[in-house]
Amino acid sequence: MRLLRPISILGCCLMAAAGASAQISLTPPAAQPPAPASKPAAKKETPTETSKDASKEAPKPKAPTVAKKPAATPKPAAPPTPAASPTPSFDDPNVDLVYGAYQRGLYKTALDLALTRAQYAGDAKAMTMIGELYSGALGVKRDYAKAIEWYQRAADAGDREGMFALAMMKLSGRGGPVNREQAVKLLASAAKLGNPKAAYNLALLYLDGQTLPQDVKRSAELLRIAADAGNPEAQYALATFYKEGTGVPKDIDKAVRLLQAASLADNVDAEVEYAIALYNGTGTPKNEAAGVALLRKAARQNSPIAQNRLARVLVSGQGVAVDKVEALKWHIVAKTAGKGDPMLDDALASLSPEDRAKAQEAARKWIGNDKK
Repeated sequence: MRLLRPISILGCCLMAAAGASAQISLTPPAAQPPAPASKPAAKKETPTETSKDASKEAPKPKAPTVAKKPAATPKPAAPPTPAASPTPSFDDPNVDLVYGAYQRGLYKTALDLALTRAQYAGDAKAMTMIGELYSGALGVKRDYAKAIEWYQRAADAGDREGMFALAMMKLSGRGGPVNREQAVKLLASAAKLGNPKAAYNLALLYLDGQTLPQDVKRSAELLRIAADAGNPEAQYALATFYKEGTGVPKDIDKAVRLLQAASLADNVDAEVEYAIALYNGTGTPKNEAAGVALLRKAARQNSPIAQNRLARVLVSGQGVAVDKVEALKWHIVAKTAGKGDPMLDDALASLSPEDRAKAQEAARKWIGNDKK
């Protein structure tokens, strides 16, 4: 029995900086000139076949949610969230007091210390920190105008995180009018200085074909830079490029290696894809048990596709013991999220009223907890 892949073409969203999200839906072109779309996909009737209508079911690479706390240095694992906020890297030991106060939630102290460092020592990373505090309303009233002012000063002083944050403000129109031209220049500068989030977002703009001329090869190059730096969203996106041959030669083995890396960084969409690759033995040694374990993890992270696939393997008993009660639970949960499955309706119709009640109660509790 083979699990079908949930995606066949990529759709991405811009990561947003600071405390709000500015998103752009993107879809890489197919072999022929593509029609504008919004985000990736792939699907099928049973876990044993390949979907003919793959584009309708794909998990979407999510624009990493804006993280309010900057990390000391850019980290390989996510986002979310996103992962998308400026993450000042305080290399100067004297700035550790600023970052330490930030980490402990002493935002007013962090602001005072950062102002001192910025005004008297010209510290660019402290400037980015001040912008982050004003943008995120941390220890101070939110003031996008002041955030932009400090991000601009940091960018002018050469700080790549300040450049990235300012670019995202200009893309979203927070604190002023949208200015895509300036945003592109800032993203390009930050990417050259090694900011993986900037490279990822610039890659998406080259896919969009609106802000920049569409250039899938350049997009792939930028995704590779971000992926090599450990950005999980870029790893997942580039994996899709390799699976579809978009901007790069088709290479399933490379695609699966990238999916593995992104799944290790807790990218849920990559977990689903890698789980199916493991289950089917596509681009990696076949390991049904490991694939089911990863599907279970993604299901618990509320991936409707993972919940649907897990329900199917629990019904069939391949790679895991048959458990129709749990299968019905995940089927109900996935169905609530819009992933109905007539095959599972039929397969589970013979459950006793007692088992059906157990599954419904388990699903109710899961959905209830998720909404809290």
